[in-house]
Amino acid sequence: MTIIAPPTNTFGSGGAEPYAEALRRNDPVTLLLDDALGATSHSTMDVARWNAGADDADLTLLRSVTGPVLDIGCGPGRMVRAAMDLGLEVLGVDVSPTAIEIATEAGLTVLQRSVFDAMPGEGGWQTALLVDGNIGIGGDVRAMLSRCLELLTPTGEIVVETHPDAGRDNTYTGTLVDARGGESENFPWAEIGLRPMTTLAHDLGLAVVQSWKIDGRTFCRLAR
Repeated sequence: MTIIAPPTNTFGSGGAEPYAEALRRNDPVTLLLDDALGATSHSTMDVARWNAGADDADLTLLRSVTGPVLDIGCGPGRMVRAAMDLGLEVLGVDVSPTAIEIATEAGLTVLQRSVFDAMPGEGGWQTALLVDGNIGIGGDVRAMLSRCLELLTPTGEIVVETHPDAGRDNTYTGTLVDARGGESENFPWAEIGLRPMTTLAHDLGLAVVQSWKIDGRTFCRLAR
C-alpha cells in the first residue's frame, strides 16, 4: 500500500507556536489565508469551542455514525470525548503535541500522529471524521479523501464539514496568529463547499449520500 506523504508544515505550528499558546490560554486565533491570486482573507477561530464540550451540531453528527470512528485533526478532543460518552469506539489523531497532551490528560483515546503516516487499524475504520475545517489539512482535499479511503472498511463513510459557501473550492497558504501577535510558519490549507465536493467524490468512486446544515454549519456524508 502506498501512503501519501504528509505536508511539511502543519496547522499553526512553528514560529511563535500560536496554536499551542491559544490552546493553553483558551484564546481565539486568527487564520490568515493567501490564495493563488494574492488575495488575503482572515477569520477568527474560537479555540474555546474546541476546548469545550460537543454542541448540538456535533452530537447530531455523532449519533448518526457507526464505530470504530477515526477523528482526524482531533485537537484537544471535543469530538472524541462526545463519541466515547455515546459508547462509540473512537480514536483521535492530531499532529499537535499540546492538543494531544490536553486530550490525554483528560483520559481520551488519542494519538499524536499525522493521518498520512502509518495508522493503527488501517482498512478497519468505519467512519472518518473531518470536522472544524479539517478537510483542509495539507491543502489537498483529493489527497485527504484518498487517504481516508485507505483507512476505511469497504462499507466505511467519510463525514466532512464543508464550507458554508457551496461553491467554494480554494487552496491557500495559511498563517495562524494568536491574541498576542505571535505568528506560525506558513502551511498549506484548503476550503471546499458541497458542489465541488460532490464532483471530487465522484472522481474518487464516492457518492454524497447525505448533506445537511445545522447551526450555520454544513456537512456531508461520503460512501463508496
